[in-house]
Amino acid sequence: MELGKLLEGLETLGVSGSLSVEVSGVCYDSRQVRPGDLFVAIPGEKLDGENFIPQAVGAGAAAVLSERPPKPQVRATWVQMRSARKALAQAAANFYGHPARAVKLIGVTGTNGKTTTTYLLESILQAAGQRAGLFGTVEYRTAAGAVTALNTTPESADLQRLLAELRQAGVGWAVMEVSSHGLALDRVYACPFEAAVFTNLARDHLDFHQTMDNYFEAKKKLFLGCGAEPPAVCVLNADEPRTAELQPLCRGRVVLFGLKANAKLVTARRPQISFSGSEFTLQTPAGSVPIQSPLVGRSNLANLLAAAATAFGLGLPLETIARGLRGLERVPGRFERIDAGQPFAVVVDFAHTDLAFTNLLETARELAHGRVLIVFGSGGDRDRSKRPLMGEIAGRLADQVILTTDNPRSEDPVRIINDIVVGVQKAGGSYLIDVDRERAFEKAFEMAREGDIVLLAGKGHQNTQVYRDRVEPWSDAEVARRLLARRGFVRAEAAGSNAR
Repeated sequence: MELGKLLEGLETLGVSGSLSVEVSGVCYDSRQVRPGDLFVAIPGEKLDGENFIPQAVGAGAAAVLSERPPKPQVRATWVQMRSARKALAQAAANFYGHPARAVKLIGVTGTNGKTTTTYLLESILQAAGQRAGLFGTVEYRTAAGAVTALNTTPESADLQRLLAELRQAGVGWAVMEVSSHGLALDRVYACPFEAAVFTNLARDHLDFHQTMDNYFEAKKKLFLGCGAEPPAVCVLNADEPRTAELQPLCRGRVVLFGLKANAKLVTARRPQISFSGSEFTLQTPAGSVPIQSPLVGRSNLANLLAAAATAFGLGLPLETIARGLRGLERVPGRFERIDAGQPFAVVVDFAHTDLAFTNLLETARELAHGRVLIVFGSGGDRDRSKRPLMGEIAGRLADQVILTTDNPRSEDPVRIINDIVVGVQKAGGSYLIDVDRERAFEKAFEMAREGDIVLLAGKGHQNTQVYRDRVEPWSDAEVARRLLARRGFVRAEAAGSNAR
């Protein structure tokens, strides 16, 4: 494609060189540049793409987009832009022929519940006879198969390429977790969304956003339109206080969901929750239908409603919605039962915010016949302010807290644990400390008695443990199974089941 056409819709501040040069690809990583590519120099938190322009041009880049003025020594067309990230997104959309106009997008944003809600929506679309891609924290399900996710929301150039592949394969829908980082960094810029979903807002990512207001401002962008038309359907959580601020900004049809008794809501009547799943009557403004889902917990009840409200807003029949909700048996690392025949329950969950901790522990208290034990830590190089809050919630709602390591990155694990201890002590909770996560699991299993629930929280689906100088393989579920087998519990689990 000619560079001039590639830049359509973009405001240029200056050009050095010819806009007639042919461009064969759009790239933001100098290590992946191929001859004829357009290289977009993105300023990052740790690395500045500007510093890698010589390598990109040396690898054959035909043109460069940058927020800075041209450098005369660079022998390639140089285009200066106001925002490199928006330029990358728009240029990639232009290059791939705007695939999001053919593949209908559903975006889910919020602090908690994004992953489960997207999996549920994918299941509903499949029940409706539709093919759908999926992009989120756990994986990207693309036309070529599933791959492990690098970011919750793919970088814009990667996203446009993946959407183009879905279009080529005849896939009509894509369901996407749209993270606050993805919105703030314009990864979904130039993407029109058919529907946008807001699950909730709780303290998280303040190391990046600094304040809760900044965090919420990033979430709002999905509903205002990300360099494209605003969503036709806006699905909002009526139980979330920030919805009152968000709703007036929505230009599309608004569908509210929640657990409040309101005939205008998509809601759940007579919910019953057990280890076997959730049962309720889905009530909508257009009628009701019985729902049975293998997913467990109050937080999953909200996720089921979010997905149902979205499908309802898109005009899908209630019977199809019910079939889709019933069809999703599990979500990796989200209240995932580890059942090797032991007399106590073991649950792996990704909960790593104060709201998620509250939901997880309240669900466990509701289901447990005995005590609730929780093993967790907190990620290093992330928002420190949430650590004592998580500790206080655990100290108040759990009978026994065992504090350990969870992706310490460059921080001292002991320092992280000490931040959490402040909250546990404030709540008067009983706690133990073991920096070694596997030993912490062992201690929990040694202490657990019949009827207890052991919660292994924080890492969920993750398959690595990240330290200052290394990354080691790690899976909470696999380690739990190995330790239970060592204790003589080896019964095979029902494949993909959360049921007892």
